[in-house]
Order: sequence, then structure tokens, then C-alpha cells
Amino acid sequence: MNLLSAGYALLVFAAWNILRRNLLYISMTILQTSVELMDGTTSTLSDLAKGPILIVNVASKCGLTPQYTALEALQKKYAPRGFTVVGVPSNQFFQELSDDAEIETFCSTTYGVTFPLTVKSKVNGRSRTPLYKQLVTNKDASGLAGPVLWNFEKFLVLPTGKVHRFRPTTAPDAPEIVELIEANLS
Repeated sequence: MNLLSAGYALLVFAAWNILRRNLLYISMTILQTSVELMDGTTSTLSDLAKGPILIVNVASKCGLTPQYTALEALQKKYAPRGFTVVGVPSNQFFQELSDDAEIETFCSTTYGVTFPLTVKSKVNGRSRTPLYKQLVTNKDASGLAGPVLWNFEKFLVLPTGKVHRFRPTTAPDAPEIVELIEANLS
């Protein structure tokens, strides 16, 4: 019985170490993931901000497009403390403008967007970006992971690499998002 208990304890310890290493790898790689920005540069998430990063798949012709106002307000309020929003334009729900220049002009003139925007990207399917391949593995408050359901789905990446997922109808300035941002600022 003693030998069996020792073997079981060793097995549990080994499994925990493997899990811990995998979680550390996932946390580190999400922050090291590169994104191609509309200004023609490529940057890692960790280069974009030292604090929390709110990643949102955006669209210019969606009923949720007015969320840009709250996203920009968060950017202005918290950017000096290491936070940023990253907008990821996507036409996978057929509600985005045709090219990056049009999207950038729409965002800046209609909503005064100052936060970084990536080039138009796929957030679902086999050709989704490496960033979204990682993001969609995270569960929302209901315990659901998987594909992005609609425009303006939000992923809050903390400086530790931990990701919190919020569905499209959750406002960018909802208390559950703001509390996490404020708790993780520089």
C-alpha cells in the first residue's frame, strides 16, 4: 500500500509539473504573438502595452459599432498607465469595409479612434490569425470557449498572459471589464 501511494503521489506531481509548464508556455506565447498593424508595422502584444490589453474584433457596419466610443474612452483613460485596446477588423460576419484604408478613415473620423488597429483579419476558421487561434481557446464566464460568435467579442489579456473572455453584448466599460483593467494597471 505504501509503494502504491508513493507511486500515485509521483504521478500526480509529474502531471502537475507538465500542466504548469504548458500553462506558462501559453501565457508567455500570447504576449509574444505578433500582430500586423495598419500603420505597416508588426508588433508583439507585449510591445504594444505593459499592462492589460483589450483585444476586440471590430466591424464598421455592425449594430455594435457604437462600442467604439467606449473602447476609445477606455484607451484615453487608461493608456497612460500601460493599458491599450487593440482593434482587429474582420469581415467574417460581412459587416466590415472593403480595405484597411477605408476602415482606418472610418474609425478615426467617426469615432476618433487612437488605439492600434490591425490589418483586416480572420478570427474564425482554419485561416484565423495565430492570435485568434490562441484567444478562442479561452472560456467566457459561462465556461464556453470556441469560435468568435459575432463582432465586438472581447479578450482582456492581463500582463501575466491570463485571458478573460467577454461576449459581444458585454459593453467595453462594463464593471467586470473595468475592474480587471484597474486591478492590473502599471
